[in-house]
Amino acid sequence: MLSTLDTAVLDPAAGLQRQFAAAQPFRHVVIDRFLDPAFCQELMDAFPPFAEHAAHNEYGEVGGKAVVPNIASLGPAYQRFDNLMKDPQFLEFAGRITGIPDLLYDPEYIGGGTHDNQDGQELDVHVDFNYHPTTELHRRLNLILFLNPEWEESWGGNLELLKEPFATGDDVKTVVPLANRAVIFETSEVSWHGFRRIALPKGKRISRRSLAVYFYTKQRPPQETAPSHATIYYQRPLPDRIQPGYTLLPEDVLELRILLTRRDTYMKFLYEREQDFSQQLAGRDWRIGDLQAREEDLLKEIAAGKEYLQAIHRSPSLRLGKALTWPARKLRSMTKGG
Repeated sequence: MLSTLDTAVLDPAAGLQRQFAAAQPFRHVVIDRFLDPAFCQELMDAFPPFAEHAAHNEYGEVGGKAVVPNIASLGPAYQRFDNLMKDPQFLEFAGRITGIPDLLYDPEYIGGGTHDNQDGQELDVHVDFNYHPTTELHRRLNLILFLNPEWEESWGGNLELLKEPFATGDDVKTVVPLANRAVIFETSEVSWHGFRRIALPKGKRISRRSLAVYFYTKQRPPQETAPSHATIYYQRPLPDRIQPGYTLLPEDVLELRILLTRRDTYMKFLYEREQDFSQQLAGRDWRIGDLQAREEDLLKEIAAGKEYLQAIHRSPSLRLGKALTWPARKLRSMTKGG
């Protein structure tokens, strides 16, 4: 199956391992001509059309991003790509590049598959969930293959890798999403990434198309391990031009409305998620007939709690996540009090 990769990718002289290890702001490598060009063209030709049933966002609403996780259902080209991703030779090859051995393929493509982002879409800077939700494996690598035959940096939608969620300038690596360009990056507690709003020229009828695959391992070095968490987003701040004395233009008003609506929606989402978590805790059976019989279990829970708190202290993304969800938690406490 490695024959579907471009021959230059397999050349040891390409130095992909060295590039990955030395990359900033975190370990990654950008590979142009990742696939054999003819094969990449097959994937572009067979890319699924945008469909509303595949475009429900985390709030249950129809949005501007369509996702198809079951790529093997999209025809022969995508079946070949799926076979490549699970091929032991490819997993070993990816492990050599990244220095992460024993990589595992995800047949469920949780969070992955084809991603079709329409004009006006953006992806807030975020750190990904760190455990597979069903297998509980450690998430270790993201592979994103772009499938856009044309794209200009000025159109937005460029992948950004950031040192911190609010980084600017030299602390941001920008990747234009051109066809057959792949980005492989390590998934960690500091692998902040996203893309700014897509703003296509008038009359341009295309979308930002990509194919995402995530890889896992059974173990992870203890110093890199954190408690299980969902994706942690950093909401984009107001533009720098919004200053005292500045006269708002129509596009500024639209920008403010978008940001405020997204913040309100995100706060509602966080609040409801915390309510669900609280209800799950309330539903646990705490009726214990014999405390002595559970003494060992209770001690284990206490020890696990201490370990959890220590891991939070070590994890930059979880500390930020706690700060971002503070308003929702405060609202919840006020609601209880009232």
